Amino acid sequence: MDCVRNRKQRLPAYGYVGLAIILVAEILMFIQVEPVHTYFTAIVWSGYILLIDGIIYRIQGRSLISRRRGEFLLMLFFSLIFWLIFEFYNLFIRNWHYSGLPEQLWARCLGYAWAFATILPAILLTARLLEVLGFPRVAVPRVSVSPGFRWTLIVLGALCLTIPALLPFSIARYLITPIWLGFIFLLDPINSLRGGWSLLDDLERGDLSRWIVLFASGIICGILWEFWNYWAGTKWIYAVPFAFGPKIFEMPLGGFLGFLPFAVECHVIYVFVMTFRRWSWFPEREV
Repeated sequence: MDCVRNRKQRLPAYGYVGLAIILVAEILMFIQVEPVHTYFTAIVWSGYILLIDGIIYRIQGRSLISRRRGEFLLMLFFSLIFWLIFEFYNLFIRNWHYSGLPEQLWARCLGYAWAFATILPAILLTARLLEVLGFPRVAVPRVSVSPGFRWTLIVLGALCLTIPALLPFSIARYLITPIWLGFIFLLDPINSLRGGWSLLDDLERGDLSRWIVLFASGIICGILWEFWNYWAGTKWIYAVPFAFGPKIFEMPLGGFLGFLPFAVECHVIYVFVMTFRRWSWFPEREV
């Protein structure tokens, strides 16, 4: 993990704008001023992304928005597509639904698209910030991953992503875990085969750092998602058939563990998409 620091850089203007957006949005949301009350989730996460990227620039002298804006815009688009895929699966498992949605279809679609577009940047920028802050390397014994095992994971991932859509609701509603893990099993070995950054390759090198950084990013963003969602005018509500522990905001305590593989999933999907364009924002691949 490259951790080039440049303390002479100032927080860019958009970083201050992001901080202002968060603070003002919080106030306007609590006093229920529209359209902030309805679009609070999308607005506050937009501010978060600007702020985090600005802090990365302040520390490192470069960041995704400052250096690779085209890639950032693509990340927003693919984040939208990525979450629409999970919305498709939710048609079968019905583990969450939304309340407080605008009545007009165009306003509802605007809220969906805007909020969904912030998911990948939030996770990946948070992980990057942890890296540039000097997150320590985590070394583990090297693990040999055979080609046969990689192909086994690919098949397992395909099954995890296919079977829930083929089963009746009475069974499918319990299968959020295979869906949550399916893209990791399917795409990370493919990333390795295509020469992209693979988490399996990290294990072969005895480096668990990226896994831990992503887990930490998932927990940080997960807590913020649930915290900001709880008071939002338009929000999601879980309808999972099982719960582990008491609710914290709208999420059962055990459900927060799901943000760990979700962050890994975001990374894996991002790498998969970016290898097609031979772009990568990750430090080992930067030009």
